Amino acid sequence: MKKKVLALILSLLLVFTTVVGLAGCKKQYTGGDTLVVGYSYFSQKFSAFFAKTAYDQDVATMTGVALLGNTRGGNMVLTGIDGQKESYNGTEYEYFGPANCVIEIGATNADGKRPTTYTFTLRDDIKFSDGTPMTIDDVIFSMYVICDPTYTGSSTLYSQPIMGMTEYRTGVNSTIATKYNALADQIWAAGMDNTDFSNWTQAQQESYFGECMDIAGISFTQEIIDYVNSEYTSYIEGRMGDYTEADVAGSDGLKVVFGMRMWGFGSVEGTTFTDATDNVYELGDGQFPTVEDYWNCIVECYGGDYAAFADYESAGTSLYDYVKPVFVRIEGPKDPASGGEIKNISGIVKTGDYSMVITTTDFDATTIYSLGVTICPLHYYGDVDQYNYENNQFGFPKGDLSLVAAKTTQPMGAGPYKFIRFEEGIVYYEANEFYYKGAPKITYLRFKETSDALKVSGVVGGDTDITDPSISNTTVGQIKDANSNGELTGDVIATSLVDNLGYGYIGINSVNVNVGGQQGSEASKNYRKGLATMLAVYRDVVINSYYGDRAVVIQYPISNTSWAAPSPSDTGYEIAFSKDIDGNQIYNTSMTAEQKYAAAKEAAIGYLVAAGFTYDEATGKFTAAPEGATLSLTMDIPADGIGDHPAFAIFTYFESAMEEMGFDITIIDYAQSSAFWDKLEANNMQIWAAAWGASLDPDMYQVYHSSNGLGLGGTESNHYNINDAQLDAKIMDARASADNTYRKAVYKQCLDILLDWAVEIPTYQRKNCIIFSEERVNMATMTPDVTTFWPWYGDIETLEMNEISE
Repeated sequence: MKKKVLALILSLLLVFTTVVGLAGCKKQYTGGDTLVVGYSYFSQKFSAFFAKTAYDQDVATMTGVALLGNTRGGNMVLTGIDGQKESYNGTEYEYFGPANCVIEIGATNADGKRPTTYTFTLRDDIKFSDGTPMTIDDVIFSMYVICDPTYTGSSTLYSQPIMGMTEYRTGVNSTIATKYNALADQIWAAGMDNTDFSNWTQAQQESYFGECMDIAGISFTQEIIDYVNSEYTSYIEGRMGDYTEADVAGSDGLKVVFGMRMWGFGSVEGTTFTDATDNVYELGDGQFPTVEDYWNCIVECYGGDYAAFADYESAGTSLYDYVKPVFVRIEGPKDPASGGEIKNISGIVKTGDYSMVITTTDFDATTIYSLGVTICPLHYYGDVDQYNYENNQFGFPKGDLSLVAAKTTQPMGAGPYKFIRFEEGIVYYEANEFYYKGAPKITYLRFKETSDALKVSGVVGGDTDITDPSISNTTVGQIKDANSNGELTGDVIATSLVDNLGYGYIGINSVNVNVGGQQGSEASKNYRKGLATMLAVYRDVVINSYYGDRAVVIQYPISNTSWAAPSPSDTGYEIAFSKDIDGNQIYNTSMTAEQKYAAAKEAAIGYLVAAGFTYDEATGKFTAAPEGATLSLTMDIPADGIGDHPAFAIFTYFESAMEEMGFDITIIDYAQSSAFWDKLEANNMQIWAAAWGASLDPDMYQVYHSSNGLGLGGTESNHYNINDAQLDAKIMDARASADNTYRKAVYKQCLDILLDWAVEIPTYQRKNCIIFSEERVNMATMTPDVTTFWPWYGDIETLEMNEISE
């Protein structure tokens, strides 16, 4: 593959189920009824279905309501109609939502699975912002959109073990799916010039390289466009003619152009774009290439040789992997043994106008988070004439979401605000008079595009009322300078710092850093523990220097925001990599920083000697490495080429200390992060620094299960290539339990195994920053106890402006 996106993203729950969107803002213009949000640039995919950036997701979320919400502590609200009480920080809060959900886990069946039902009851008094009543049909419609086989948005509801899901998406039963998957493999291997039709028909081959390939090609091409517009925006200047980053962000046509330009399929001069096949588009006249044009350009450039570019031009998913399911979906139902196309998801059953039951083939603790979809109005995004539940019609033609996608730039729902328009970088809203929690007290809301450099000055100068600047030292200085008391909260600006949903770490690839090729051996673990001990000792001084009180050092590879994170008061809690080879504590509370460095060095030597390294006590240097190991290590870090990264100084301290001990350390600092991610995804790193995004549920399957190891045949995010049967079993055990107390105990065991493998050094938990205008925002009406999971806009309908005399 040419490029691939690292999936460090926010949880899909936050994308699709947060009650209200991220970052709202208010400004007093006329009598305190207008709130203005300073916001980062939009991509105008203002849809709960198709939004890709957090900024666009927030625009849509302001207009939407989720089937299930969450509490300040990150727990799901399962009794939203009746109210769900939960204490946080000594105060009891009650949470309401659109629905109740009853979960019933069945007994273990002969297959070792526990079929589970989720019974939903919807409130019968909710209306969308145009006054149309909400019913369970709107929920079913929304679910079918994100479970459609051609869906390309961010929700992964379709990956849950819902009964009949796979059959619906493939259109056939498992037997036929297996048959046609194998047939697709054979046709691809034979190639489009094949003339031997003994195992398949000519018509099937023509379908594969014709209709199926073109359908798959659009998804393949769109992935390139999305990747480029996510990762390469810093390259726009000088490569997009007269167009700026803001221009590209606000135009789907320019996004296609940029995707072609950065993938080598065209060039821009002024406002004219010429693609690689010499087609000319006058962008200034509104002539833009489409995704289909881009796909056709790629095919023509390769002379129709799909195999030649299937992987090379990929932005993450091979063309082959796109065309295979399309072939099964189109050709499978034609098989006489198929019984025809499967037209519904058997596990999604309507039981009344305001009720439904979802059945899964097995219990999975992560399922409930995916079920809390945004409830989108069928009558707006779909076609009521194409909805007939009894006849397996769900508001749009299966396999064709064009009707839904047509409303992407103009969201509508049952949320606190209704979208009016997007104009000159500003999203305009008005209060939704039908909002089920009560119409917001602030009548008008605006999301205003604002560069990060101008966010603080925008609040000080009155252009915006609330915004979310990056909490750098410069930002802190600006805020303190604005307040007469010189603090982060004062007479001009109030600051809210909340733990980020994620954490920073230093990773070690066990496939590339081991002894004798045995990544899980004690020698290999000791090798990595020696390195990890030297990296961990510098965390305190470096993180404090970079962030100050805006971040804390963490001891386990899990975000402090998670309910599963160990706390210092828990039994068995330890400082990461603070014991020597014999299990003795390295540090004590009276040690100075220099004494700690010396103690860590002594412990590291002990680990490395135990791993088989040869140490010369006379010189204080290692002189030889055991078979399969090395004294030369490369460390990769995306620090903008100038060392601007929280962990950069940890690397330089480590480099100095290890070279004193005879190691040769090379630090590669990437000016453009895309090259960093490419190398990481290619499984070519030894030691690196990055950060993980987290989710409400601490499920560890994607990141730590051996089936997802990039060097173990997997395709997911186990970049450490940890391969531990005990860890795998515990991850699956925790997934299968509905008891969070039990799950937390199991996850603590998982975390201990991870630290024993020494493949991840937990580094820091940073904070996010929201600033408010003390002059214009009535802070007394702000929702109390803001948390990572309960933002300041959690009760936006009660928020008020201060009255300011003109």
